[in-house]
Amino acid sequence: MYPALAVLRALNAKHPGVETLWVGGEGGMETELVKREGIPFTTIPAAGLHGVGLRALPRNLIQLSRGVAASQKILREFKPDVLFFTGGYVAGPMAFAGRKIPTLLFVPDIEPGLALRSLARFADVIAVTTEESQKYFTQKITVTGYPLRADLGAWTRQKGRAALKLDDDSPVLLIVGGSKGARSINQVIVPNLPALLEMTQVVHITGQLDWEAVEIARAGLTSAQRTRYHAYPYLHEEMGAALAAADLVIARAGASTLGEFPFFGLPAILVPYPHAWRYQKVNADYLAERGAAVMLEDELISGELLTVVKDLLDNPSKREAMQKAMKSLNRPQAAQSIAERIIALGEKRL
Repeated sequence: MYPALAVLRALNAKHPGVETLWVGGEGGMETELVKREGIPFTTIPAAGLHGVGLRALPRNLIQLSRGVAASQKILREFKPDVLFFTGGYVAGPMAFAGRKIPTLLFVPDIEPGLALRSLARFADVIAVTTEESQKYFTQKITVTGYPLRADLGAWTRQKGRAALKLDDDSPVLLIVGGSKGARSINQVIVPNLPALLEMTQVVHITGQLDWEAVEIARAGLTSAQRTRYHAYPYLHEEMGAALAAADLVIARAGASTLGEFPFFGLPAILVPYPHAWRYQKVNADYLAERGAAVMLEDELISGELLTVVKDLLDNPSKREAMQKAMKSLNRPQAAQSIAERIIALGEKRL
């Protein structure tokens, strides 16, 4: 969702007045965000097939056929020059219905899921975050990097720390688990907050699921400790402030880590979500193999996470080496690069 928004903004900057229609799945999480951006939005029925039991398969096949019919109607009415997909089974019906329309597919994770591999057969251009994705495709790929919101570039270390009311002289540890959070990480961090806060300031983006437990834990801290502990259930516009302010981050290894952490040159301790096939582990391995991150298995963090945090906080030279390695992977023009290719596909059709 966020890469698509970043590309759309770049597209509007390069081609003012471009007419856009965002098509999502019925009941999808992107509805409110897209509408808040003022982007015309509609939905289609969609359902996955991979890993679906025999009982659910007939219902999902019916949903897909309804999605193709709805997509055909949208295409007849909107008459797009280019289709742009960022993945997911929601795109399947539209890709099939619009198979004669020039198409660009963006693959955010290094390893594409089954839905993305299926979509690739309809794509004229396949844009990827890193060169490592080539091994998963028979088609030629275009390495663009991961598209980021332009507003992230406005944040500096100083501005980020000021926005979050952080001390300029102490290191900052950022812990982030997404909108729902990372429960296993939170369960290690929360009881060890006093020890952590002796070493560093903490910006903890907990997610909604553990917010109540975190509030209880914060109430049990001393006054001095609470001044060094900055917890939020989620950050929206201020996420750039947190990334810019941090000296070290603990996070899952979703696709955004391939773009956001390199952009800020942020050393990372990555704990791949163990139930997301192997996509997150592939992402984490890519960064760890290049010296930009340390990768820990989820089942090991209770015994190892704090030791790794202490080692990195106590070794500025090690963090600096990781920072340089992470920064070397940055591709800040990803959104603009994809937007240019979308424009080229549209011009080719005219």
